[in-house]
Amino acid sequence: MENNPEVLEDDRYDAELLANVHPAGWKNPEPAPMYNLVVIGAGTAGLVAAAGAAGLGAKVALVEKRLLGGDCLNLGCVPSKTIISSARISGEVRDASGHGINVLCGSEADFPAVMERMRRLRAKISVHDSVARFRELGVDVFLGAGRFISPDTVEVGGSTLRFRKALVATGARPFVPPLEGLAEAGYLTNESIFNLTEMPRRLGILGGGAIGCELAQAFARLGSEVTIFHNRDRLLDREDPEASRIIKDAFARDGIRIVFGDWALKSVEAKGSEKILHLEKNGSREAVTVDALLVSVGRSPNVDGLGLDEAGVKFDRRGGIVVDDTLRTTNPDVYAAGDICLKYKFTHTADASARVVIQNALFRGRKKVSAFTVPWCTFTDPEVAHVGMYEEEARAKGIQAATFTVPFSDVDRAVLEGREDGFVKLHVAMGTDRIIGATVVAPHAGEMISELALAMSAGVGLKALSGVIHPYPTFSDAIKQAADMYNRTRLTPSVKKLLARWLAWAR
Repeated sequence: MENNPEVLEDDRYDAELLANVHPAGWKNPEPAPMYNLVVIGAGTAGLVAAAGAAGLGAKVALVEKRLLGGDCLNLGCVPSKTIISSARISGEVRDASGHGINVLCGSEADFPAVMERMRRLRAKISVHDSVARFRELGVDVFLGAGRFISPDTVEVGGSTLRFRKALVATGARPFVPPLEGLAEAGYLTNESIFNLTEMPRRLGILGGGAIGCELAQAFARLGSEVTIFHNRDRLLDREDPEASRIIKDAFARDGIRIVFGDWALKSVEAKGSEKILHLEKNGSREAVTVDALLVSVGRSPNVDGLGLDEAGVKFDRRGGIVVDDTLRTTNPDVYAAGDICLKYKFTHTADASARVVIQNALFRGRKKVSAFTVPWCTFTDPEVAHVGMYEEEARAKGIQAATFTVPFSDVDRAVLEGREDGFVKLHVAMGTDRIIGATVVAPHAGEMISELALAMSAGVGLKALSGVIHPYPTFSDAIKQAADMYNRTRLTPSVKKLLARWLAWAR
């Protein structure tokens, strides 16, 4: 097995994790003469496909060279959200006086304890992605680097796996920019930051996207001095501009410094254990010193070493494996799913794409990924969730949109919670109640967006949503208020005149 920079060598919880997702001494099984499905990569897409196909009676082989569970369990969603949970509590304690609660002795995050809690909970969850569980499901698990040696054969650890269909689900890894001095100075990525056991006093973060923003706020609330270097003019620049402004204001309250794209980051210099970032703007220069540097500027697909050429699978190193709308590659017997090929690189889209592959590869289905309605959420505080199109995106596609916005200052529960810094914004196709996009900025926006994603998937419009009884007082009442705003637009002067005549007659 390759070394594992993802885990700590002598930590009991990481030892438990490894025992589940890459057990020492594991012996690969004898290959079956033929597999209905060979899956390369045991992240979310690979695990869902392997479990689903085996449950339907298929003979399945699952190949993984690192850790079952992939990024989500080991390097992404699970560890980051655990740390974010601790950081949110730290933020609530800091703001407790605004709710009439005096924290007499103040508070201080115990960073080693926070990280130990993360490793403990990650190990606890890892049983769901364990080698033992998938063996019990009837899946042949092969630990090692798998590669195609022909259009219908995969080799792993000296074993040859022949298949009728195959799935490549090897995901993506952090992209590291060619910045002068970066490699020499040293840096963290999502593959190494969760191994920290001591809080960096000063943390620099390259990138103001979702991962960078989530970890910036978490580390700031846990006690680090955080500086974000973002080569755009606003954070979360793909999101609604008003959402970006709210997050910027929240970060200011958390003491996070943001260096935007008008400053060019020229180089990084190592000075002892410190890292000095050299910036330049209009002839002016500035140096920012940090103790640790997190690189979070995008992802690169894991296409190398897979023998894709031997399999007749077309790919490129920026976009990943080329697939059609059914996730089939240029080899009609090979499919791809998850971050290796999808535009939206989320755990839930990896899951959904794996289910498409099961239907299409094993049962000759024609399910298309273009039919997906994809919600997503950035887990800052407040959270930023979105589904469908933005207003500018709709305009670019020639779709006229009407927008209905409810600020949380108009929602009783948000006022009572002291969380008025957010909104619900719904876009509908002009002249209809059909929802084409929505953004929610709220403490639990990720929970709220699912109602709107369901409505869009089921073709339920704002007229119907206005008739749904929402519990009072809740944040989701903002959705009903937006639907009511739409209904009021239907009361044109002519309609109001007709209603007035009816009411007069009815008396």
